[in-house]
Amino acid sequence: MDVNRLELLRELSDRGSITAVARATNRTVSAVSQQLKVLEREAGTPLTEKNGRGISLTGAGRMLAETARDVAVALERADALWNDFKRAPRGEVTLTTFPTGGQMLLPGLLDAVAEIPGLRLIATDQDPLLPDFADLTPDFDIVLADSSGALPSWRARGLAVVKLMEEPLDVALPEGHRLAAKKSLSARDLVDVTWIGVPLGFPYDRILRQLEASTGIAATIGQRFQDNGIVEVLVASGHGVAILPRYTTRDNRNGLVTRPLSGVRAVRQISALMRPDRAERPSVRLVVEALRTEANRVTAQHSA
Repeated sequence: MDVNRLELLRELSDRGSITAVARATNRTVSAVSQQLKVLEREAGTPLTEKNGRGISLTGAGRMLAETARDVAVALERADALWNDFKRAPRGEVTLTTFPTGGQMLLPGLLDAVAEIPGLRLIATDQDPLLPDFADLTPDFDIVLADSSGALPSWRARGLAVVKLMEEPLDVALPEGHRLAAKKSLSARDLVDVTWIGVPLGFPYDRILRQLEASTGIAATIGQRFQDNGIVEVLVASGHGVAILPRYTTRDNRNGLVTRPLSGVRAVRQISALMRPDRAERPSVRLVVEALRTEANRVTAQHSA
């Protein structure tokens, strides 16, 4: 079977439609369809089937797409061994991140990559309202994601997942708030406060659900915002309290203070997600190692 046609089947598995595959591979829809039909003849069994207005993979198609992924990994590994032999990772690495992840990690990461001749990092940020950052892995070499842990969808896609760090989530209060005198806050301390919340499903919202489960009392949500800067301003001006990430919240600089939660696991995990073949590239491995170093530095800086 032709490796390029196998890769098209793998792209169809990841992207879900022939139109998306055509756009991503700079082909026409007709060209992609023809190549998949040739692959189907080579395989001797149907690989796709109609599904509403589109198509989906058959069981055989899914199995062959997994084989295509294995082939891609093997090819990238072979290239990696050769590049490691030459000891000169080069080229462009694309990375995308959620806003506060970029705020924490990008300055030091860009400094580190700038010291590597021939390697260029192209970084962008994404709307944190995306339902699953894994959806971005077909289009970027490295995707930074925050979550409560490794998600089942990441494992189902066969992604390479590198845990970079865990960041505590704290309660942000306006200076002078009656609870600011406490060194830490329990769920019971917070039963009668008004919260500045985040969109449903965000990692911070999960903490509110834990607090409700602990006390049996529903949290009072005054407003919901996805932008941490807006949340900080509203907390500082006395409109409520909020769950915010420890390392990127401007504690004591804009009229708010933060306190850790007790009795509740309040952390978010920050991970690098990659297609497994791309994870084998020496240039990508080098950037991921620099990300590890920067994440360790940030964690140590805030733990001192």
